[in-house]
Amino acid sequence: MREHIPGHKELTEKSEVLHLMPKQNVYIPLVHGRSTDKDFNVLVSEGDAVKVGTKLAETKAGLYVPIYSSVSGTYKGTEKRMHSSMRPQVHMVIEADGKQESIQAFEPQDYTKLSRQECVDFVQQAGIIGLGGAGFPTYVKYGKPNGVDVVLINAVECEPFITADYRNVMDDPQDLVTGCLIMKKMAEVDQVYICIKESHPDLIEQVKKACANAQGVDVRPVPDVYPMGWERVLVREVLHKEYGNLPAEAGAIVDNATTAIAMAQAFTRGQAITQKTVTISGNGIKKPSNVSVPVGMPVNEIIEACGGYSCDSVRVIAGGPMMGKTLIKDEFVIDRAMNAITVLKHVEDDAIECLRCGRCSDHCPAGLQPVRISMAVKANDVDEMIKRGASSCIECGLCTYVCPSHINVTENVRKAKRVIALKKK
Repeated sequence: MREHIPGHKELTEKSEVLHLMPKQNVYIPLVHGRSTDKDFNVLVSEGDAVKVGTKLAETKAGLYVPIYSSVSGTYKGTEKRMHSSMRPQVHMVIEADGKQESIQAFEPQDYTKLSRQECVDFVQQAGIIGLGGAGFPTYVKYGKPNGVDVVLINAVECEPFITADYRNVMDDPQDLVTGCLIMKKMAEVDQVYICIKESHPDLIEQVKKACANAQGVDVRPVPDVYPMGWERVLVREVLHKEYGNLPAEAGAIVDNATTAIAMAQAFTRGQAITQKTVTISGNGIKKPSNVSVPVGMPVNEIIEACGGYSCDSVRVIAGGPMMGKTLIKDEFVIDRAMNAITVLKHVEDDAIECLRCGRCSDHCPAGLQPVRISMAVKANDVDEMIKRGASSCIECGLCTYVCPSHINVTENVRKAKRVIALKKK
């Protein structure tokens, strides 16, 4: 139900982070989860001067999420552009002045003097979201922590090429530990485990030093296998438990390491999520790098700063090569939850007939039978797709990776999920 995958982490993990600024504009997506521009109240008017930390918008329905400016400059209105979700979305356009003048987005707070609920409320107003890729509002996890015994901090970063979390934790271990202590208080637990791959002894040692005086915060090494960063696999490995829908059913809350760092920066400095460390890597880019950029910076400008493409035909993936989405153009921007752009040389890989080897079923971390689901898709048998649990697939890509016939098994299961969703509608 897992596999060691060559990580290619050496391309970026030891190099200095490259700090970049946009040539002219940032384009901040007016979107969060299923919320679109119609679900936001825009708090600035065209022509307004803004600074780093100015609140630009906030959701008016559903889960509350504020959006803050990542640059100083002039708000120029909105524009519809392609988004990393592979759909056109409305973006707020800010013409950067290059000065990066900032304001405190909100007043810092001493979490040790706040109640548990006051800490949760602060996290909500600060707009802290999951920074490992999902972008789920963090405060929701801590709203009612009944039955939760432990917080697991995901510093595993199991996708190939991605080292953004590694760099963030290596460069800022103290904020990581502070964030863990805040989460520990909000969850009302005695123990927080920071989960790091065994193949990173340098990172383990760095974090252990930072944890020395933090009671109840410890490092838990985990195997270097994929997809160890999926919360279900992490809970299985560390707690030896299974659950139905949410980790809380197994007594755990799982949060990303960079999320914990952002939380500490919000409490101690009044700092919103305006800057992102992103890994730009793969065999299709000339100078693989970790970059620090303002939220909303165009990807094509980042690619240019990293030396450009190494060949004429490449695949530009928003995210890692296993779970990321391939976009046909590089004109989308860095969103708050994005942690990587993977650029791979385009290689044609012709599939052959299924060998019925069963490797996809043996390796599926969700315990599914992907080949059976694929057969149901070909037969247009929706009931069989449902019976085989297609909706439980997390699209980790492991079934495609291990397939000796080079069949895109994951895409077949993804089709089944869409068919089931349409039937439910």
